Amino acid sequence: MSSPPNQPPVKSDGASLARVPPEKAILPAMPLRDLVVFPHAVVSILVGRNSSMGLVKKAAESGQRIMLLTQRDPSKESPSLRDLYQIGTCATVVRTVSLPDGMLQAVVEGICRGEVVGSQVSGGRLNVEVDLWYDRVETDKQTEAMRRLVVKAFEQYVAVNPSIADKALLAIRSVRSPEDLTDLVCHHLTVDAHVKQQLLEERDLRSRMKQLLAVLGPETEILELQRELDGRVRKRVEKSQKDFYLKEQLKVIEDELGGHGGDMMDLDKLEEKVRKAKMSKEAEEAALRELDQLRKTPPFSPQAAVCHNYIDWMVSLPWHKKTKDSLDLKRAQRILDEDHYGLAEPKQRILEYLAVRKLTKGSKSPILCFVGPPGVGKTSLARSVARAMKRKFVRKSLGGVRDEAEIRGHRRTYIGALPGRIIQSIKKAGTKNPVFLLDEIDKLSHDYRGDPCSALLEVLDPEENYSFSDHYLEVEFDLRDVFFVTTANMETAIPHVLRDRMEVIRLPGYSPLEKRHIATGFLVPKALKAHGLKPRNVQIADGAIDKMIRDYTREAGVRNLNRQIETLCRRVAQEVVGKGKKTFRITARNVHKHIGVPDFAFTPIDKSPIVGAVVGLAYTEYGGRAISVEVTTMKGKGRLTITGQLGDVMKESATAALSYVRAHADELGVDPTLYQKTEIHVHVPDGATPKDGPSAGVAMTVAMISALTGVQVNREIAVTGEITLLGRVLPVGGIKEKLLAAHREGIYTIIIPRENEKDLAKLPAEVKRKLSVLLSDTIDDVLPRLLLQEAKPKPRPKSRSRKARKPKTPQPLSAPPADFPVDIRP
Repeated sequence: MSSPPNQPPVKSDGASLARVPPEKAILPAMPLRDLVVFPHAVVSILVGRNSSMGLVKKAAESGQRIMLLTQRDPSKESPSLRDLYQIGTCATVVRTVSLPDGMLQAVVEGICRGEVVGSQVSGGRLNVEVDLWYDRVETDKQTEAMRRLVVKAFEQYVAVNPSIADKALLAIRSVRSPEDLTDLVCHHLTVDAHVKQQLLEERDLRSRMKQLLAVLGPETEILELQRELDGRVRKRVEKSQKDFYLKEQLKVIEDELGGHGGDMMDLDKLEEKVRKAKMSKEAEEAALRELDQLRKTPPFSPQAAVCHNYIDWMVSLPWHKKTKDSLDLKRAQRILDEDHYGLAEPKQRILEYLAVRKLTKGSKSPILCFVGPPGVGKTSLARSVARAMKRKFVRKSLGGVRDEAEIRGHRRTYIGALPGRIIQSIKKAGTKNPVFLLDEIDKLSHDYRGDPCSALLEVLDPEENYSFSDHYLEVEFDLRDVFFVTTANMETAIPHVLRDRMEVIRLPGYSPLEKRHIATGFLVPKALKAHGLKPRNVQIADGAIDKMIRDYTREAGVRNLNRQIETLCRRVAQEVVGKGKKTFRITARNVHKHIGVPDFAFTPIDKSPIVGAVVGLAYTEYGGRAISVEVTTMKGKGRLTITGQLGDVMKESATAALSYVRAHADELGVDPTLYQKTEIHVHVPDGATPKDGPSAGVAMTVAMISALTGVQVNREIAVTGEITLLGRVLPVGGIKEKLLAAHREGIYTIIIPRENEKDLAKLPAEVKRKLSVLLSDTIDDVLPRLLLQEAKPKPRPKSRSRKARKPKTPQPLSAPPADFPVDIRP
């Protein structure tokens, strides 16, 4: 330990030790794991703790010294002072480098030893009071002799330790100071941290050198023994390789004596398959090159299996094999109608393709994308296309695929590499012109392994897929004859560059009448046959089907309806087998006895007038639905609160609606000073369901006006449309699905944007007959219909093209104002 400043220098073992009074300092402490830094050593360390990174950066910028203390237990994440050794090294930070993984690489240079004598915490950081030792030893003969012994011992240590570079030995030889040399040798030792800590804590130079020699001797002997053992193992491996080579020579001799062996015969058959596969010239050359490599490779080598698998894949692909298309339009129409009810647009597109193909004797296959809610028949329609054209059908689901190699395959340098899903499915089909369904293309993802959407660009581009290259095959494969069909629930979830390469065909949800037709014509006969029942055994009335649609399902498609029918058939089959009953008549009154109580109680939306609540229409991946947009006011400071798990676009619609109302407060009869002391809360119920889009803009605007003026809203009318700051009503998507949802909820008067009038042609006739659809250009067209009393409006400026229309009394639904957009009810 350091001598008191008022005592003379002390000598140990006859050495002349010049002990100077220690320097008193307060330094920030930095804990180290499994690392001891010695004076005069330059060390690169990785810093991961946030507190340590801040300390190192500050020290690098300001040139401040730091105290490096090694942890007693390296597993402790946040060590205290008692968890650190009390003797460490004072150091400076030379430079720092930020790494990509968030860690910090710092280069530090040790200055001198130091002992902790106290501590203090400042700003959440541990500072230590230390005595810094700058003792120097006056060299004598005995010290010089020990220095040479240390150099010699270190030379022997480096000779058997491959982890220490030769330049380290050169650096040691150039050091003349015994103290500096000893510390540098200690720094290069590859021993445990606690051994290095003991060397660091030894202040007396000669004692430290003796300890160092005591460590170097045994470590050198252990490394020499380890090198000897490695040499023995290497000799055994060389002997095994020699034995293998001799065995292979014996096999060659046996083949020469007894003719070609079985392996050679297999390779000859493989070559014959390659030449008969009718590959492209490029593919055949690649396969033959691989075959030549296989002939030169030992049969038991891992490379032989890689080469053999590659050639097997090459010869098993249908390079020229096709199925002959059926181009009979009447037969195709009959098959499509047999399998699916409705769906006129996709059926028409398929028939158009067959007609063009018949006239041109070969045209590019289209890339179709069926977009619609679950259960509307997207996947089964693709199967029907394959049946109508007499082609093979393959399906691959892309849901959750996030690796580009799933599409393009892995290169053969990887163990267990295989082609991608495209080539695997082509091999499974056995022909090069199947109907290939890529299901759930909107569920693709991506991560650090690549973007599968980018890989699909080449597959789904008719101008490029003639030269599709799989990473495993490394040759081009022609995909022009493949009829690709993709499916998705949400068109907006498909990347734009991918959507641009496909022809999107939308399959909207079904109306209740369409569902009844599908159930009676498709689902019920199929379920009866699957459960061993005859039509004469089970008679299901239309009322029972309607009840299942209304009270047991809530969907745009018919998937859950099919499950309910199958449940009904299973219960009937149990009755037939268990009780011997042969005939059943299922009606709306007794259907619950077979399939249980209804899952959904049909409770239509409350249509009684309410202040601040408007019936809106939304479109989700499961089809259309009616929603209630609610607004309430309370005393506050003018803040707008939006709840109901709404997306960014829907929140912006609420902000735009509020801005419109505030800008036209005088015209709408709203107190302009009300916003200074009133908070507005917009809520869309069913808060667990995410919602987004601009469709609720008009509904939010009307609800705000109602809440601020106290005027009740006519809830027998639903509304959809995007609102602008100028009060214009802009078109929105999903009109058919939204009107079907309104029809399902018993709402028969709907206000939509005028620009969506073209979408009404897609409505089923039975739905059109019941609906009264009103068109709107601005919010002025909507307010007279939805607000049930006058809101004391002030006259608008004469410069506006449209006059304010505020009826003093509610107008009946059957008699809209003369200047209101025309009711297009058929």
